Amino acid sequence: DGKIYDAYVIYPRSHTNEANFVEYFVYEIMPDILENKCGYKLCIYGRDIYPGEDTASAIEKRMQKSRRLIILLTHQLTNCKEPAYDQHIALYNALIQNDTKVILLEMETIGTYENLQESLRFIIKQQGTIKWKEQHTVHPQSSNSKFWKQVRYHMPLTLKSS
Repeated sequence: DGKIYDAYVIYPRSHTNEANFVEYFVYEIMPDILENKCGYKLCIYGRDIYPGEDTASAIEKRMQKSRRLIILLTHQLTNCKEPAYDQHIALYNALIQNDTKVILLEMETIGTYENLQESLRFIIKQQGTIKWKEQHTVHPQSSNSKFWKQVRYHMPLTLKSS
């Protein structure tokens, strides 16, 4: 299908230097489970988009080469007045061009979704979110947890090499 990645990951990037859980999740836990244990290929901003590249076009190209979009919902994302460029493009591609499926991971209890932008609320109404609510801090690397099983259900089929 001409796609290189199984999913493009969109997460709120903190503008502080303190490492937060969401970034740990994106750079450590997700690749460990989805790439190493399940055989998917993720595109993660900051890891797969290189310094010196034109960020906007690199983001668009990577999204076009991805089968899914994974958006991490956090309070930082819901309180953000201006969505990140990649989130903006992702929602446009998913809703207007209707060519990419979106997987929403609710990383912390958001409560009501009224602060989210309308396009995200629409997707939530259509398909819901996958909630990160187990005691993942104990065994976040368990690929058999309910959370990861739900994520894999929404991911494209992988071609296991035998």
